Amino acid sequence: MEKLELIAPCHFGLESVLKKEILELGYEIAQVEDGRITFYGDRSAVCRANIFLRTAERILLKVGSFPAKTFEELFEGTKKLAWEEYIPRDGKFWITKAASVKSKLFSPSDIQSIMKKAIVERLKVKYHKDWFEENGSAYPIRVFLMKDAVTVGIDTSGTSLHKRGYRQRQSKAPISETLAAALILLTPWKRDRILVDPFCGSGTFPIEAALIAANIAPGMNRSFTAEQWNNLIPKKDWYEAVDEANDQIQENIETDIQGYDIDEDVIRAARQNAQEAGVSHLIHLQQRAVKNLSHPKKYGFIVTNPPYGERIEDRESLPGIYREFGEGFARLDSWSAYMITSYEDAERYFGRKADKNRKIYNGMIKTYYYQFLGPRPPRQKR
Repeated sequence: MEKLELIAPCHFGLESVLKKEILELGYEIAQVEDGRITFYGDRSAVCRANIFLRTAERILLKVGSFPAKTFEELFEGTKKLAWEEYIPRDGKFWITKAASVKSKLFSPSDIQSIMKKAIVERLKVKYHKDWFEENGSAYPIRVFLMKDAVTVGIDTSGTSLHKRGYRQRQSKAPISETLAAALILLTPWKRDRILVDPFCGSGTFPIEAALIAANIAPGMNRSFTAEQWNNLIPKKDWYEAVDEANDQIQENIETDIQGYDIDEDVIRAARQNAQEAGVSHLIHLQQRAVKNLSHPKKYGFIVTNPPYGERIEDRESLPGIYREFGEGFARLDSWSAYMITSYEDAERYFGRKADKNRKIYNGMIKTYYYQFLGPRPPRQKR
């Protein structure tokens, strides 16, 4: 079976989580770079990666890579790639994004224009046509330029994979679904343990935790661009991937996953999102201020995204919010807490130095994932 090279971009700082996911799907890692992982798979891997990976932003089918220091070299390198193996005669293709880091070629619009012309010139020769109507399936192309190296891939996902399809309503500063899933997977939490988010907003952390607990694949309820690529991926591969995902669902489980927020409207939206995700029966969502944080059981986990104060008018309230959060956590003496924030004084007002922290880029915002570790629970007697 033909081996394809696939590229999975992810949040900077979370490559290890995505790498583990890809290996668990049974695929071979080709390369790990900042913000993306390249791996090998067959044609069905396009389907399975899109449907099963929780922490990838999208899946690209790698067409090739080559060095380019000038626009002429970019044109010739692009033209040498075997585009006819991917794009049919009626295919609609364009350079949807050009990202350039430390490259002499830094104008996205020029990169996009030159590469489009190069692909057209290649296909003119291969298809013996002077004009392409481009009225068929879409083949959006993405290009990364790192110094003098150009890497080109066709986007199989379309809309970013963080769009699971369940978040119909969101709060002011929602965390993305892929980032939330990755942060949960960085903790030792398992579905038989307690998980609480005291700043749950639109419910992303509790919902992603419930999807993990019930083994529900994140891409079950959405479509992908590559589903229309009849020349590359048979429909049966998509059907088989969906059947595999359905077979793995374990809905009849008991969980203790809770989300709180001070805003009643936000909690209402979170409940609607949980309903859309099919996990409302696994989550308890409640209007509650962080100062009232409590739980009767021991050895639970807090995973949360408290306010950052990105807006100037919100910054004055941050010391009080983090102080109340820290005081509430202190009462949960056997618990562990994990919080992602860009607030520089988070530890100061939380009242405790983190046992570990990890730098993660949430979009363009540099954040830290603070980890306050509690004691391990005693082993249960068999």
